[in-house]
Amino acid sequence: MNSRTITILRELMAARSPLTSDYLASINQVTSRTTREDVKQLDVTLSHNGAVVESIRGTGYKLHIKDDQKFRKFLQEVLEEEAGEAPLVPDLPEERTAYLIRRLLLTDDYLKLDDLAEEMHISKSTIQNDLKNAKKILANYDIHLESRPNYGLRATGSELKLRFCMAEYIFDRSEEAGQSLLNAQLTSLAKEDLTVIWKIIMNQIKENGLTLSDIAINNLFIHLAIAYQRIKNGYHVSLYNKDMDDILDKKEYQVAKKIVGRVEESFQVAFPQTEVAYIAIHLLGTKMLYQTGMEIDQVMEDDIYQVVMSILERIEEKLALGIRQDQELIISLGLHLKPAINRYKYGMNIRNPMLEDIKTNYPLAFEAGLIAGLVLEEYTDAKIDENEIGYLALHIGAAIERQKLKTGPKRCLVVCASGMGSAQLLFYKLKSQFGEKLDVVGTTEYYRLNQASFKDIDFIVSSIPIPEQLPVPVIEVNTILGDADLKKIETYVADPKQSIADYFKQDLIFLQKDFASKQEVLEFLADTLTEKKLVDETFLAAVEEREAVAPTAFGNLVAVPHPITPQSNQTFLAFCTLKRAIDWSGKRVQFVCLLSVEKESTADLQSMYDLLGRVIDDPAIVQRLLKARDYEAFIDVLPK
Repeated sequence: MNSRTITILRELMAARSPLTSDYLASINQVTSRTTREDVKQLDVTLSHNGAVVESIRGTGYKLHIKDDQKFRKFLQEVLEEEAGEAPLVPDLPEERTAYLIRRLLLTDDYLKLDDLAEEMHISKSTIQNDLKNAKKILANYDIHLESRPNYGLRATGSELKLRFCMAEYIFDRSEEAGQSLLNAQLTSLAKEDLTVIWKIIMNQIKENGLTLSDIAINNLFIHLAIAYQRIKNGYHVSLYNKDMDDILDKKEYQVAKKIVGRVEESFQVAFPQTEVAYIAIHLLGTKMLYQTGMEIDQVMEDDIYQVVMSILERIEEKLALGIRQDQELIISLGLHLKPAINRYKYGMNIRNPMLEDIKTNYPLAFEAGLIAGLVLEEYTDAKIDENEIGYLALHIGAAIERQKLKTGPKRCLVVCASGMGSAQLLFYKLKSQFGEKLDVVGTTEYYRLNQASFKDIDFIVSSIPIPEQLPVPVIEVNTILGDADLKKIETYVADPKQSIADYFKQDLIFLQKDFASKQEVLEFLADTLTEKKLVDETFLAAVEEREAVAPTAFGNLVAVPHPITPQSNQTFLAFCTLKRAIDWSGKRVQFVCLLSVEKESTADLQSMYDLLGRVIDDPAIVQRLLKARDYEAFIDVLPK
């Protein structure tokens, strides 16, 4: 089986409903005709292995498994073939890019484009395009391609960054720690040597009472294996003297010395001091585990606490999630950031195997993670990448879920300066207006506000301006509540249930457009929305700023671009379908949904994401929406 048919098989296995040849063609970047031939070939193969591909007229293809045991055995053979000694020739652009990066990283000599093109069975013009993508990726690691006439290309950069890049592109980190982590096709290390390194790490962790996460152990193992191989070949990491001094003072350096000592004894190699320091950086970059019952001052230095609170303030300011006072979130973020800041300081990479799932299933938490990442960049003066943002989003997502579990009415405190009489008037007006939906926990004068506890308070209703920054929102109203005042409070009290049709407006749906690039799509949507006075001229720049932090293509041919912070005076969605799929920062996209959230909105954004998710997560729905040629056909596809 080639990589296209393997991709088709994976898509069919994952699909809840039939998939069209158009969809499968878009995924593999081939014509529908080629896809139909690939499906026929796949069906012949599967028919001998316990399954068939059913073709359902007018609907698409569906996988039907007849003999579960036989099919499972076949899948095992496919996986073994993929990891076998004769790797598949890469077909897709991203596969070819990764292949080029591996080849460039693993040779000390120059590589000629003609030789690479022949090796990969592609044209010279194709490999030149792939090389552009490879250069962009390598540039993220400060690795550059040195060109020499008549010789070819060679990757050059600091030994530290070369290793980081190798860890990402040569080793498979998706498997269980310590199991087949190194691809024998790409390294001279024997399996027995890897087993020795693994045992050394595990023994030292146990002896020194360290608590490391699985991901941290994984990273340490991979990098120690790389270090051993590179030292054998005469390469060494170098660190600035000041950085060395900082590391030598740490307890983790002593543990690193023990680990390296055992490796030196086992393999008869000598690690210089800088290499020991490098292993210590990994131990400094491990993730501590949250222990229930700890007080914040027991687990967090003041500077880390300030960073955590700055992050939560910024998230509250931009997204109004109501999680700023979540003590479990404060502690878990603090425990995560203490070692993570060491990683940022030394430019260390960390892989997040859950990243795509987090982006797809917890988009609101991921947006909050992006905001957290921007605050961290200000604090550390280092670039925070998507992998780290994904880990921050997990902590934030847990807090969002905890917030949802809170039951009962919203709770507010009334503040008034003109005497208890007017405060009581406000109190009873609120009770009569909102009944069981709002629990008014009490009234207080402004000067006593600093004595009030904000625990379990959702917001404050005040008849006077409150200049201080409080941990909960303040709604300023008139002493005699008018309709406008009540409407303001209603937005905090209500739990609106939105229909999906409310977000699909006819004048914001643009079908079968013939754009050729991501930029064309964004410019068209931004210009159209500006003409309709829904946004201003700064909107496009805000969307592009968000794309620069992390592209918004979610797979399934869908992208959901949006500004990095709310820009508009109302919440809306704008849709654009394309005649042909385009490249969207490395992913194929044909269905674009631009999202804009109202500034200072207190609405439950997760509900909108849930509604949208029902549409864009289903390949069959997306394919039918892509075929729609008018508004009625488009709306008719939507889940009722």
